[in-house]
Amino acid sequence: MKKLFYIANLRLPTEKAHGIQIMKMCEAFANAGISVELIVPRRLNPLKADPFLYYGVKNNFKITRLPVLDTVSWGHIGFWFETLTFLLFARLYLLGKKGVVYTREEAAGLFFRDFVLELHTRLRTRVLLPRKIFVLTHLLKDELLAQNIPSQNIHILPDAVDIAQFDISVSKEEARRKVNLPLNKKIVMYSGSFFLYDWKGVDVMLEAAKDFGNEALFVLVGGSGEDTENVLFAGRQTPTEIPLFLKAADVLVLPNKKGSEMSEKHTSPLKLFEYMAAGRAIICSDLPSLREVVSEKEVLFFEPNNSAALADAIKKILANTVLAEDLAHHSQTRAAYFSWERRVQSVLAFMTA
Repeated sequence: MKKLFYIANLRLPTEKAHGIQIMKMCEAFANAGISVELIVPRRLNPLKADPFLYYGVKNNFKITRLPVLDTVSWGHIGFWFETLTFLLFARLYLLGKKGVVYTREEAAGLFFRDFVLELHTRLRTRVLLPRKIFVLTHLLKDELLAQNIPSQNIHILPDAVDIAQFDISVSKEEARRKVNLPLNKKIVMYSGSFFLYDWKGVDVMLEAAKDFGNEALFVLVGGSGEDTENVLFAGRQTPTEIPLFLKAADVLVLPNKKGSEMSEKHTSPLKLFEYMAAGRAIICSDLPSLREVVSEKEVLFFEPNNSAALADAIKKILANTVLAEDLAHHSQTRAAYFSWERRVQSVLAFMTA
């Protein structure tokens, strides 16, 4: 493969995790010697930062912004109308250009005969299937097999992390000073989306916080809310600031809930890989999708949706320094396996097999 066109229907930059994933993949493809062009819609955007600086990636690929009817604010119908107009303009733009079309947009099959799809949720249609499909979990692959998609066309591809971004020589105390967090508190931290998706489980963590009073400070990074006695909403942070916040924590929590197909079967959350790379103890909902990445060796599992079980797990970690350090060591060691470079090499190997 010499040329890759990554078609991504997103507002760039965006505060959402898929922006990190797409930019890091483009960087890794380019690092592998491929000429990469990221094609995105030209949309209204309150974030004015340079995408390369915002995400902390090398400026080693091209970003092309195409005109689009920006109807996303109209709701679900508006989003699909915007998606279709963007894909139409992308098809017109690529007429006569040679290269592999790589995308997370399932609807690309309406406009492209030959493309590669990275699928993050259930396949909604079998019309105009891609040449290759990359999925985040074995569970999602099983669903595709049940839809009679040939196994040889499907490859499992968990998410990843920028190891170098977290390889910073900073102590917990230094990190706290840099991000203005107290030095004299045990800090339990969550990073990511708050209330946009209920299955993220932030409500479970907030309920668990009520068991602690002043014994610990719960810090939520990624959104806003009402601070309380022991809960601090640290707001949205750029991807380049996240490593410092995670390294300032004593415990990192991933409280995904059961009852959601996305949470139980499809997700491969970026925050889990970032938590692992940060070298801090992790407490994690016991869900099949997450067990595809980690085991009891790397994290302390708790019963999903159960705030009391989460509170008990937090107390166990805070009371046992040896356990916390052991989990952190093993998860950080395992994180090295999930680099963006390894992920891209897995893509290239499967596409040329």
